[in-house]
Amino acid sequence: MGVVKVRIISYTMHVSGDSFHGTQGIIFNKTGRVKDDFYVLGHTWMPSYLLDGPRPVIFESGLTCLGKIYEQDIRSVLGNRQPEFLFLSHVHYDHCGATSYLKNAFPSLQVAASSKAAQIIKRPTAQRLMKTLSKKAASLISGVPKDNLLTEPFKPFTIDMLLTDGQVIEMGEGGSVHVLATPGHTRDLLSYYIPEKRILIATEAAGCADRTGYVVTEFLVDYESYLTGLKRLAALDIEILCQGHHFVYVGAAVKEFFARSLNSAETFRARVEELLRAEGGSVERVVARIKAEEHDMKPLPKQPEKAYLLNLRARVSHLAERMGYIEGHRVKA
Repeated sequence: MGVVKVRIISYTMHVSGDSFHGTQGIIFNKTGRVKDDFYVLGHTWMPSYLLDGPRPVIFESGLTCLGKIYEQDIRSVLGNRQPEFLFLSHVHYDHCGATSYLKNAFPSLQVAASSKAAQIIKRPTAQRLMKTLSKKAASLISGVPKDNLLTEPFKPFTIDMLLTDGQVIEMGEGGSVHVLATPGHTRDLLSYYIPEKRILIATEAAGCADRTGYVVTEFLVDYESYLTGLKRLAALDIEILCQGHHFVYVGAAVKEFFARSLNSAETFRARVEELLRAEGGSVERVVARIKAEEHDMKPLPKQPEKAYLLNLRARVSHLAERMGYIEGHRVKA
């Protein structure tokens, strides 16, 4: 992670990991309690987050195959109490996969997401893609006993509460969840901010550093919206930042991460535009070159290649369209 020194400490729950300590704060890479009553659940590659309190809430439901592990981790903290809300950032297979399982495990659980997410999850094509990608991702999970992995396929679900930008959900004893619309990665993406505890669940809206420290720029549908949302989040008063995968940033590490993420966004855009000019606007040739630079040499666990290519092609195509290389979803000759 560059300037940060590494110290391995003991871990809890199911998956081992590290916490990185240094002049830039703490980068938390394990499951268990982060601070006070805030927890990482399941698997750091596909985490869910729990905020305990008078009205316990979960953020994200990760992968379908990890449903039993999320449930066990929730029960290890709450005992016989039930989580009240499950807040979803967006309905990609690796962020909402275990929702149906958790709704069955906790009958009073209310699922909250954007109206766009509610529309997407109803689409048969989206459901088929989530089933395919969930099955592929299950084969890549490591560090978890196979008996603890679910074999059932992804199941669609209903959203109980539709959320809008600026909405505030009071959680009791002075706690609240503030809803921030941060599209760009997807059109349905929401971030969640708990100002009383200075916690931000940003997922891909903030970018996502992998295990090498490289920050993947996560716009899929709109670069400008992504950059606007990233700057909006970076301006908040944050003690704990949760990205979509691998790491939670604590203290001074938060500002350092946002600086790297903003720089990575501009660098990625410039690199893709450079390659598009060099390749005469060929999206596929640029995708192949970026994949070689950004994905092929990464260690496991990493995003399955099919899912990665879907996302990368969307990013490159969007920038190609901005540059005038694409008309009506066709690449100019």
